[in-house]
Amino acid sequence: MNKEIVVLIGGPSSGKTTLIEALKEKGHTCYPEVSREVIREAQEQGIEQLFLEKPLLFSELLLEGRKRQFKEALNEEANIVFLDRGIPDVLAYMHYIGDSYPAFFDKACQDHKYSAIFVLPPWKEIYVSDAERYENYEQAVLIHEHLMETYKNYGYSITEVPKDTVENRVDFIMKHLVK
Repeated sequence: MNKEIVVLIGGPSSGKTTLIEALKEKGHTCYPEVSREVIREAQEQGIEQLFLEKPLLFSELLLEGRKRQFKEALNEEANIVFLDRGIPDVLAYMHYIGDSYPAFFDKACQDHKYSAIFVLPPWKEIYVSDAERYENYEQAVLIHEHLMETYKNYGYSITEVPKDTVENRVDFIMKHLVK
């Protein structure tokens, strides 16, 4: 079996982290969202919202973290590795705020190809804000649209995970991977 690097994408508070945790509990190899770590480190240095104050620096830190995750995933013993967001997410967020970025961002997306992309659609009933998530629901919907467009621009086929229980969402993903 070939190595499968599977990415879960979606706007803020669509259930990605919960799904990653459920996959981990079932024994799957999973990598967490990089941005929460970057945000916390910036807040410890007195920068409340690095993404808003220095979007390019924030995005460069995310890009490096996600490239590192990709390389680590390739070296995992597991045949399937799940990632909470992928490299094209960085570009989607830059598009969302209307900011430009250096050409190496695009090259990173071209050089690091994922096996499968699953999107969790915006889900108002489960939407929650927290210390690292500043977007409101309407902004989350716009981010979702940018994510879809960006991943499609890189040639990915995207499978939408239905709004359902966590268990059913896990089953849905696994059934689509084991074809």
